Amino acid sequence: MAVQNQLINQHILEGQFGLEKESLRVDEGGFLSHTPHPFDDLVQIDRDFCENQIEIITGVNDSVDGVYEELRSLHNTAVERLYHLETGREYIWNCSNPPYVKSDDDIPIAKFHGHLKGKELYREYLSKKYGKKKMLYSGIHFNFSFTKKYLEQAFEKSEEKDFRAFKDHLYLNLAQNVVRFGWLIVYLTAASPLMDGSFLDYNDLGKDILSPYASGRCSEIGYWNDFVPILDYSNLASYTDSIQEYVDLGQLKAVGELYYPVRLKPLGDNSLENLKNKGVNHIELRNIDLNPLAEIGIQKEDIHFLHLLLVYLSTLEFETIADFEQVMAIKNIKEAARFNDKEILIETGWDQSENIRELTLQILRQMEIFFSQFNCKEIEKLLAYQKNKVENTKERYVKKIMYAFEEGYVTHGLHQSEAYAKKVVTDNV
Repeated sequence: MAVQNQLINQHILEGQFGLEKESLRVDEGGFLSHTPHPFDDLVQIDRDFCENQIEIITGVNDSVDGVYEELRSLHNTAVERLYHLETGREYIWNCSNPPYVKSDDDIPIAKFHGHLKGKELYREYLSKKYGKKKMLYSGIHFNFSFTKKYLEQAFEKSEEKDFRAFKDHLYLNLAQNVVRFGWLIVYLTAASPLMDGSFLDYNDLGKDILSPYASGRCSEIGYWNDFVPILDYSNLASYTDSIQEYVDLGQLKAVGELYYPVRLKPLGDNSLENLKNKGVNHIELRNIDLNPLAEIGIQKEDIHFLHLLLVYLSTLEFETIADFEQVMAIKNIKEAARFNDKEILIETGWDQSENIRELTLQILRQMEIFFSQFNCKEIEKLLAYQKNKVENTKERYVKKIMYAFEEGYVTHGLHQSEAYAKKVVTDNV
């Protein structure tokens, strides 16, 4: 790999940011709520798969601080409304793995009516194909785009003749690199070492399980397609056609069924046709756990790091990702989701692998060298924050969560949600 031969300017550090946060609603006993979605009047708080799973969607922000504060505001709005429900107090469950699950009846598919009825039918299809339980995994999606100013200046220094083609190529290159290094995101943000036994067996309701995974949703027991998608990144038309082919062959019911760590998205309607016609507007990262150590499910330092990582990866040039590399990349992501990082090996080529800790430190050191040209103390602190997780294993989120949840997974999770809700309500009095 090599850094692209281009003069890096300060505009590369600018961008536009959006977050989507999935969460389950629970009652005062820590069980999944059975009340209808109580946010029909708030367009930024939607339903996901089931009626008791909400999705908070921020707008587009010009800074990490801005998107973080918007997510906090929306999260607190949801927390306060749930606290005052006439049907009984509810809380937001701040873990990726669900709490108690009594039976499939605890997972009511989201109901839609009229012209939206197709969304409900699609969810019924997913429940039959993948099972309802996997739909309960919740996480965070990070959306990012470079500013027009940066893209235009980078285009002027390139050899490309067409701005649209240049921009699409930049995002396709970035998406390939995110696939290659997706394991790194999982390793540094995994925060789901515990689960309730009912998630694996309804008869184990209330039994804490320390799973072999740091992130269940990104592991081999997570939410994946029953095949490894092979996508064509040579140009945008080939990329969209390679996804559409899986739909045409019946392996996917719809484009949204492609469960992949990264997506390229257009402005406006999220369809392959729109993406092919209008070009790439932004990139979406999808393999980020909810972090119960953070009040709103994610640390601001991790949002900053995701931004820095995308900037860095956008400057690395590789050959177009080969089919075997794509298979290897998904295998690496599932491997990175394991708990015991002493035994995690990341494949780096044919019959080549390295321990995940050593490889992560190598990449973080390379990022330090790259970002040193900006002489920014804040960036140095952000990279040091990530290095500390690797060099001091007790600083890994999964290790901290093990100790924080000693009183019990659901018990502590519920106490934590209740304490935060009371704080929000008190602050707003």
